[in-house]
Amino acid sequence: MTLLDLQSMETPKEETTEAAHLTGSVDARSTAWLRRRGLAALLRTAPHHAARHSPGEVSARLTAHATGAGTVPAAVATAATALLPPLGGLVALFLIDVWTALAFLAGVPLLALLLRAFARASGASVSRYQQVQLALAGRLAEALAGARTIAAAGTAEREAARILEPLPELGREGRRTWRIYGATMARTSALMPLLLYVVLGVGGARLTAGALGVGGLLAAVRYAGLAAGAGAVTGRLAAVVRGRAAARRTAALLDLPALTHGEREHAADGPGTLELRGVRVERAGTAVLRDVDLLLPGGTTTAVVGRSGSGKTLLAAVAGRLTGCDAGQVLLDGTPLEELTAAALRREVGHAFDRPALFGRSVGAAIAFGARPEPAADAVRAAARAAGADPFVRRLPEGYGTPLADAPLSGGELQRLGLARAFCGGRRLLVLDDATSSLDTVTAREVEHALAHRVRARTRLVVTHRASTAARADLVVWLEEGRVRATGTHERLWQDPAYRAVFGAAGEPGPAASGEPAARGAVR
Repeated sequence: MTLLDLQSMETPKEETTEAAHLTGSVDARSTAWLRRRGLAALLRTAPHHAARHSPGEVSARLTAHATGAGTVPAAVATAATALLPPLGGLVALFLIDVWTALAFLAGVPLLALLLRAFARASGASVSRYQQVQLALAGRLAEALAGARTIAAAGTAEREAARILEPLPELGREGRRTWRIYGATMARTSALMPLLLYVVLGVGGARLTAGALGVGGLLAAVRYAGLAAGAGAVTGRLAAVVRGRAAARRTAALLDLPALTHGEREHAADGPGTLELRGVRVERAGTAVLRDVDLLLPGGTTTAVVGRSGSGKTLLAAVAGRLTGCDAGQVLLDGTPLEELTAAALRREVGHAFDRPALFGRSVGAAIAFGARPEPAADAVRAAARAAGADPFVRRLPEGYGTPLADAPLSGGELQRLGLARAFCGGRRLLVLDDATSSLDTVTAREVEHALAHRVRARTRLVVTHRASTAARADLVVWLEEGRVRATGTHERLWQDPAYRAVFGAAGEPGPAASGEPAARGAVR
């Protein structure tokens, strides 16, 4: 065997390897681009828009479906490349003899119909298959989040059956997809040889009539065979169909509306006065907050109270622009919040929640997370002391350097770390959304004292269910069915039986009921 023979054998392998490398590179880059875009869209949108998709669905869309969608560019390019030889063969067929070329073209509409029917049927089946995948992922994520409840209820087997319930449908759709693919391949495999026989018959007739020579007939048959390679595009079309279906799933994340921000880097100077003017917020076409007008003086603590579903959490989100208004404006020291950049907004406004999520490599990093500028170690410890978290953090194996994964936290401890994180930020406004609900009464009062004396935020907005917290606030906003029913001090509002009912018959007594002196103004 000569060197030339060896080269002729090795070159196709090298070309195949290079093509595979190029295809894999394009797929990986496309997938990474989709995942970055999808994740960015999730983080840019308002929380209620992101909540449209369950964690399991989001995971499936950003993993399996993004991977499938990422194959589309390379699949389209491969399919287009695969069509070039058949098109070249058809052009050559026209140059040799128009009638043999027209004979071949007579079967092309039938091929197009077959491929179109395949794309439709396969696309519908693949779409249903992927929808079932989303349902499975969503159920699995729900079960993992509620693992303790499932264990306590002793329903593990029932939950496993519920999670796996869609599997038969998944199998049916998978088999249906392959049946559609197999049937289409069989039809196209039968159509292409038939077209070759038609070309051979027409060419023979042309040869008999003297319009085509023997060499021309042989060439026509060879080029017709090359053109018949168009039938092999079915496999590549299947990859495009699967990728397009996956792309539609991933695009649902890309289509999430972004919470817009302005270009101002600083709000107007002031004490942190928060004003809501005619605020209206709708969800699913229903007004959840209606005609809210509030003026919260700078440097004060305002408690927001109301029954469940009255709109307290939504009001807190609007006040800190975690979500936008459908009508009206929210202003901080006279500057509309929507005019601030995202960085400026988060620098001026801090948040703490009833169920905080912690991010960072260590406990100290979790407290400093998101603060602008990044706080020093002393500032982190001061925030932890203000939130009542310093004692238990110091007891951790490595103190503030303890990795979060190695820091077993109770609900109250987790909430205190969330408060400490909020205390590190929010120069003008601090929004606490039921952020002390897991704290005992003594710790809650220590936090309220810290809010008055050791937190840099000038103005505090506190969503609470505690009558004692409302009693220590400067101002109370009483919400009912998305409207402000009344504002005033806790002591004055307590005279209203409907206000007392907000805290429940067995709730904490207010100052008017207990004889305890009102502590209005104690929390500043």
